[in-house]
Amino acid sequence: MTSFSLNRYTEPLKGVLSYVASSVTGRPVLWGMPLSAGIELTNCCNLACPECVSGSGLMKRGRGYMSRTLFEKFIMESIPGLLHANLYFQGEPMMHPLFFDFIEIASKIRLTVSTNGHFLDKDSTERLAASSLSELVISLDGMDSRTYGIYRHNGEFDRVINGIRLLAVALRHSKSTMKLRLQFLVNRYNESQIPEARKFASEVDAVLKLKSMQVIDSERTESWLPIQEKFRRYRKENERNVIKGKLVNRCSRLWISPVVTWDGFVVPCCFDKDAEYILGDLNKTSFRDIWYGEKYQEFRKRLLSNRTGIGICNNCTEGLRNVIV
Repeated sequence: MTSFSLNRYTEPLKGVLSYVASSVTGRPVLWGMPLSAGIELTNCCNLACPECVSGSGLMKRGRGYMSRTLFEKFIMESIPGLLHANLYFQGEPMMHPLFFDFIEIASKIRLTVSTNGHFLDKDSTERLAASSLSELVISLDGMDSRTYGIYRHNGEFDRVINGIRLLAVALRHSKSTMKLRLQFLVNRYNESQIPEARKFASEVDAVLKLKSMQVIDSERTESWLPIQEKFRRYRKENERNVIKGKLVNRCSRLWISPVVTWDGFVVPCCFDKDAEYILGDLNKTSFRDIWYGEKYQEFRKRLLSNRTGIGICNNCTEGLRNVIV
């Protein structure tokens, strides 16, 4: 178990300040460790969602599950600094056989997990309620089986709804402080069901999070886009759908929030879904050496000078305005 000193906020504060300084000067400076991280427990999934790199089968990298050794290594080496971690990236984290072990290992950190909800039964919901998990995000992209199944291929709507209800009961009985958030990926087929989703969220003491839909198949973008403009992530430009907003030459993720894949590669952020921009390998190098290393600094420099030239940045929601993200 990792212990924290009273100065646990010093490193992340230095990281934030270095991002501000880099944004102002246009030069990549780095003074502290990241305050947050995404940790991919697995990129395997039980669903086949069509606009997900993992579920669609378009993922080029290998599939697997993070080892306990690798998880512990990253947690230990990212301290001091790490205050929060998302235990997900691609795939379904609750499929990992060591899922609850990982929550215990990182219990001193604020943890968030995002799940598709298919592994919420009486036993798992009670264990979640008794755990140190700070927030659980459950994807619920429709309020009936037909609508839900349009995006969540191979999904079982009733199973997810029952699991959410079981979790709500477990949280109340245990007086847990864990936050329950329902994520509603707004598309053309489910936007009319938002009021119903709000009502259900209220019934289970959850917060409803509306999220704009990212589309990876450009030929199908129009078929997914909601009718209401405020829910659209994209706008038309020269007959092409491009993300709303303007990409400025800065991004906080490169200074405060790295992502680690299940097999130990460190990538810039959660938009590098296929690990195209590997900045280091935890199997060979310490995280601190990767974070302060030449490859990471070169990538920061590149972003500060020409962010639009980086492929993964062109579907990024950082700094997006007038749309839910």
